[in-house]
Amino acid sequence: MQHAQAVATHRPVASLGTDSRARFISRTYAHVAMAILGFTVVESYLFSSGIAEPIVVRMLSVPWLLILGAFMLVSWLATHVALNVESKPLQYAALAGFVVTEAILFLPMLYLAVITEPAVIESAAAVTLLGAGGLTAVAFVTKRDFSFLRGILVWGGILALVAIAAAVLFGFEMGTWFSVAMIGFAGAAVLYDTSNILHHYPEDRYVAAALALFASIALMFWYILRLFMSRE
Repeated sequence: MQHAQAVATHRPVASLGTDSRARFISRTYAHVAMAILGFTVVESYLFSSGIAEPIVVRMLSVPWLLILGAFMLVSWLATHVALNVESKPLQYAALAGFVVTEAILFLPMLYLAVITEPAVIESAAAVTLLGAGGLTAVAFVTKRDFSFLRGILVWGGILALVAIAAAVLFGFEMGTWFSVAMIGFAGAAVLYDTSNILHHYPEDRYVAAALALFASIALMFWYILRLFMSRE
């Protein structure tokens, strides 16, 4: 009986009843909303407490492109942990740790935005939410399985990391077109993650699903903000 229950918990949501799918989706998006709220709260605390500035000073001594690479690697690692561990506390720990880590990685760019043009942060956030919302609507309305994007995302991620490493080693700048390409990459990731939420995640992995989608939305926000700041 226990074995049967264990197998059942790993059935993809697409094979479940309407109520179970609806419950999984609502739980997932509730956790995405909590992750976004948590990110905002952590950033607000870091800035209001004065902790942000010394952290930024230390981080600015590190090559900017290494931070971009760290952003992508942390996203992959946290998502992998949340998806593969059985323990709910560990899944939540991965989500919470990822939110805090992302808040710290965002500090240098947000700090520069605050001291130069604070309004650009709200603009980038609004565009990110609109873009992510539109892509989510596409996945829900079409009900297509976008799992074929996985290969594209894997190779795109590898190429991005190679480009970042090359830029660090040879000292050239990643310009506007790199940000535009990465926004497209993040958009494809949002579409892929949403499709997985609708079709492939096991019913008990809503925390991992939320983490993956939040990571893609954060990646989109990062490069939209970077693009907007490069135009200032």
